[in-house]
Amino acid sequence: MAHLGEFISTRVGVEAYVEPPTTDIPSTVLLVASTGEWTRRRVPDERTAFDIANQLGVPVYNVRFTGYPQRMRDWNSAQRRAK
Repeated sequence: MAHLGEFISTRVGVEAYVEPPTTDIPSTVLLVASTGEWTRRRVPDERTAFDIANQLGVPVYNVRFTGYPQRMRDWNSAQRRAK
């Protein structure tokens, strides 16, 4: 929670995306800033991810239905080009 709160307090326009579990990784909550910068943390289950986002006061979406925001993909591409 501390990391997620710090991310939100130091960035603008942060939204949360709940990612479903996979065979190897439990559910995660993904925070994406308006710049596309992002952070991800594991959570016990999807319900907890929604609860965390609501506690932090950010809009929350289910990535199964919305997909990933274009700004996140653009940020990832820019980071790869910069290396």
